[in-house]
Amino acid sequence: MYQVLYRKWRPKVFADVVGQPQVTVTLKNELMAGRIAHAYLFTGSRGTGKTTCAKILAKAVNCLHPVDGDPCGECEICRAADGGSLMDIVEIDAASNNGVDNIRSLREEANFTPAAAKYRAYIIDEVHMLSTGAFNALLKTLEEPPAHVIFILATTEVHKLPATILSRCQRFDFRRIPPKEIAERLTYVTRQENAELDPQAALLIARLADGALRDALSLLDQCLGRSRNITLEVVNETAGLVGREHLFELTDAIKEHNSGAALELIDRLHNSSKDMARLCEELSSHFRNLMLIKTTKDAHNMIAVPDAEYESLTKQALSTPLPAILHGLDTMQSALERMYRGGDRRVEFEMAMIRLCSPELDSTTDALIRRIEALERGAVMQKPAARAAEPEKKPVKKPEQSIPENFAEKEQPGRALEESNESVIEPKKDGNSLQKDAKRLSEWPEILQILKNYSHAIASAFSGSSAYISGAYVLIDAPNEIAFRLLREPAQRENMRRAIQQVTGKTYNLGPYKNQSGEKEGDPLAELAGLAENEGIQVIKK
Repeated sequence: MYQVLYRKWRPKVFADVVGQPQVTVTLKNELMAGRIAHAYLFTGSRGTGKTTCAKILAKAVNCLHPVDGDPCGECEICRAADGGSLMDIVEIDAASNNGVDNIRSLREEANFTPAAAKYRAYIIDEVHMLSTGAFNALLKTLEEPPAHVIFILATTEVHKLPATILSRCQRFDFRRIPPKEIAERLTYVTRQENAELDPQAALLIARLADGALRDALSLLDQCLGRSRNITLEVVNETAGLVGREHLFELTDAIKEHNSGAALELIDRLHNSSKDMARLCEELSSHFRNLMLIKTTKDAHNMIAVPDAEYESLTKQALSTPLPAILHGLDTMQSALERMYRGGDRRVEFEMAMIRLCSPELDSTTDALIRRIEALERGAVMQKPAARAAEPEKKPVKKPEQSIPENFAEKEQPGRALEESNESVIEPKKDGNSLQKDAKRLSEWPEILQILKNYSHAIASAFSGSSAYISGAYVLIDAPNEIAFRLLREPAQRENMRRAIQQVTGKTYNLGPYKNQSGEKEGDPLAELAGLAENEGIQVIKK
């Protein structure tokens, strides 16, 4: 009979347990020192090795020839335990044996000495399912069991256990297994099964498993049923990751406030037998991915999607404000709760999408914040148009000065340089000091994405550029001179400052950044002073 991979490759010794050194090393040291406790508690999420370690521990304490704390696997006790014929190792499912009578029977059996082994080991899985009466019946035996009895409790919900139970056990917490370690184990198992596993496919399976090795092996088992050569495409098809374009389309409809397009797409998905609750869960997960990309430097390890989809998520996240993402996530969660309370699933999802596409119909606090933010952006967008109607003042150019090739500016808070008839510039640092203290602006790609809403020309000109923050300055390093020529125009410079303020929340002055290893550079503030004098602005020199 075929045996599934997670059962076939269940570890037999502590050394084979993946990703839990804080548990296996401690247990091996206790066994080698002879410090065997009477009650253990293993906690953690599913598929992390709790039951596996419980079985290894039960064998190790009874093994006739243990090897450095591990069971030998060859003596009659180990063979009987592996075959399931050893009566002294008792596994109990607390989900189906959760009554007081079951615990009373266990207490009576515990009084008898082991039939063949040294200890009688009771492995109680999902112990949090025991009733209150069963817990109370177990307390005294758990605190002072017979010398030949060991209890090993396992649970995924430790918060449901009474404090009186917790205080009587040695507790071991099992962590979620890192994707890299899961991928290594999957590669090893695939080789033993005479199949091939692409490294990127192994990492994708590991991320989809969410820290559970058992889930990863189950998905690998499904992939092997499809192909003996497992690639990214095979994993995508097996896990159902293909055909997720509708999530991007729904998010775009929300951004464009196009409720009609959203409802038409929902109707097509419904006619294709798409479950609305599942669709709501997928869109909620989609918003979560956008949130992670928006708020972390590298969210690739936290998001279980192929690289191509991750790039699409990044592009959409950069063009979507974080409050809108959080509002969408909250709305989807609320709709999902109402669906599970008995509401019509399609109607609930459609109402949620209309609220997201039409903020004026949503009276929640988050929706009001989004509307205020949109009004503020609209007011800022109108500001350059008002300036364009005014006659442009031509700067008075002095013979001894010329406009520098690079640009640098300084303005008092709240006053644009081109609107001032008189401004005072007092340089405090030279250009080298500004660049020496500069730190890379990590939000620069997001700023360029937002800049496309104001000016596609300037956003395209700054493609491939980088920026640095030094005090009150944003120093820009662009690969071509066209970008700086565009920024000499007041309207384009204002668009750049507005995009930086929208992302960082602060108002910065703009300046050029050049590598120190190149040719001799001019002082950006000295160039700024020359530009200011050309515009008839008084300069104070120290």
